[in-house]
Amino acid sequence: MESKQNLACEIRPRLIIRFNIKADKMARQAIAARQAIATIAFILLTSPTSWAVIRMPRIFGDNLVLQQQTNNALWGWASPEEKITVSTSWGTTDSTSADKNGRWRFFLSTPSHRTGQSVIVAGTNTIKITNVAIGEVWLCAGQSNMGWSTGNSFDAELETAVDLPEFRIFKSQREHWHEPLEESRDRLQQWKPCDPQSAAETSAVAYYFGKTLHQKLDVPVGIIVQAYAGTPIEGWMPWEIQQDDPRAIATKATLDQLAERRIQRGETVEKAIATFKTELADYRNKIDAGETMKNAFKTLQPPFITKPSSLGHQYPAHIFNAMINPIRPYGIRGMIWYQGERNSKNAPQASHYRQQIGRLIRYYRRSWHEQSGGNVPDDFPVQLTQLPSWNPAQTQPVEGIEAPWAVNREAMRLAAAEIINTGLVVSIDTGDAIALHPKNKKPIGIRHALLALQQTYRQQIVGSGPQLRNSLLKNGTVILEFDSVGSGLMPAEPGSLTAFAVAGQDRRWLDAKAEIIGNTVVVSSYEIATPVAVRYAWGMNPSQRNLLYNNEGLPASPFRTDNWPLYEADDELVDVTKPAKPDGYQATDWERPRMIQWNPVGQ
Repeated sequence: MESKQNLACEIRPRLIIRFNIKADKMARQAIAARQAIATIAFILLTSPTSWAVIRMPRIFGDNLVLQQQTNNALWGWASPEEKITVSTSWGTTDSTSADKNGRWRFFLSTPSHRTGQSVIVAGTNTIKITNVAIGEVWLCAGQSNMGWSTGNSFDAELETAVDLPEFRIFKSQREHWHEPLEESRDRLQQWKPCDPQSAAETSAVAYYFGKTLHQKLDVPVGIIVQAYAGTPIEGWMPWEIQQDDPRAIATKATLDQLAERRIQRGETVEKAIATFKTELADYRNKIDAGETMKNAFKTLQPPFITKPSSLGHQYPAHIFNAMINPIRPYGIRGMIWYQGERNSKNAPQASHYRQQIGRLIRYYRRSWHEQSGGNVPDDFPVQLTQLPSWNPAQTQPVEGIEAPWAVNREAMRLAAAEIINTGLVVSIDTGDAIALHPKNKKPIGIRHALLALQQTYRQQIVGSGPQLRNSLLKNGTVILEFDSVGSGLMPAEPGSLTAFAVAGQDRRWLDAKAEIIGNTVVVSSYEIATPVAVRYAWGMNPSQRNLLYNNEGLPASPFRTDNWPLYEADDELVDVTKPAKPDGYQATDWERPRMIQWNPVGQ
């Protein structure tokens, strides 16, 4: 009896071990099966050629706006070599065929602006796009301050009754990827006519820009908003156009090193992608089931990978791959750009932005032109948003290496001056001493619209603030001459201009006496007999000084007349830091001159 009990005791652990091995094997098989299903779903759902029917990206949907009086690119997928016919309510009919991989592209001719139109794309199946408007289309791209919503900005309460059905908004969720995507994974993308909800949830800068254009031009306007927080300019360009850029190379190498450390700890690329595929399938299943909200405030959005950093959103090219490549070459008139904070941590980085923004503009223009069959001009207008004010108010005549945002503003000013058909919107009288995301976005959007009305649409208005044209040394003074003076120069408030600094050969900067005389500003100092250089508003936050405007209420850009080094190679770098936010801090807007050319409709 005892021997049988002992035998049973010996057998039972073996059975338990065998059972555990079998259960573990079954669990691994179940996990593998789920991953296989997710992988198959991922392939089916992301492969444009996996469907034997005509299909188009979601940017070609009801309520879309097509650029007027050009040939707009339409594209999509179908069966290999399938014939596709495109007909419109304005009387055009033409056809094309898919290539052997099932991809097709068609150039649709549009008349002058109108609304209530339709486009029919037919083959094996038929797609009908309704409530099409034909007018003006602009791309609005950048990082978090471009994405900052109207509903979270000052004056949001004035937009709660807006009803502009011919002003349309197409906004994408944040996405990045390590390879170029043919199609966005955002299943909730759609064109939305402007109403209180669509206005509140979209970019404030883009909203006020598009709304002002629509009301001033009296034509349909569409804005395509592609914004991603915390992204450097390196992420917005393909790697091949910046692979010889020393700073981009260094950025990539640093991120690769960080990624390698995580990979060595087992956080591999393969695991990250496997998790992503499972999460993407789950996201798509929720959308298919009719879910749209993540919680009471946020909509569902596609998953994204943050680690390892070689797959992350700050890696070169990753934003371009997922936010720009899928919408290119949609027909656009031009682009407004608001990015630069992420590339202004220190002075050398900020100075290099001049070369980087030039690369981006030239590539966007060239590639859009080529892929659109020459229909989007290779010099389409680009408007840059100069960085606003941030950090404590300026107290020194000129801030030094500790003020990289001043350096970035200069980089943008010079880039705008040297690149054809590129404009600059000044925003130093907006911002916040504490918050990196200021709420006074409305003036920036309106200034973008005024600039476009002057430079692109050739209206007889003043599109920008005073722009330095020349400086002359005369009798112990520096005489500054300006373009874009409008009906004259003025200070922000009564009294002397207080944002000018002057230096002699010793390069010692002092606060200057600055006097408006006609269309010039005469700068001097009792302490400098022979001044040789002037700087204006040269600091992180010059907003609280008495700034220079034209009578139309548009501010002058910060500038300098010297070419002295902004930093030395052996200088210890000073990275800008985020100020601590006091308990109970509430942002308030700043006073600024009224923009007299802007007459809001319905307010």
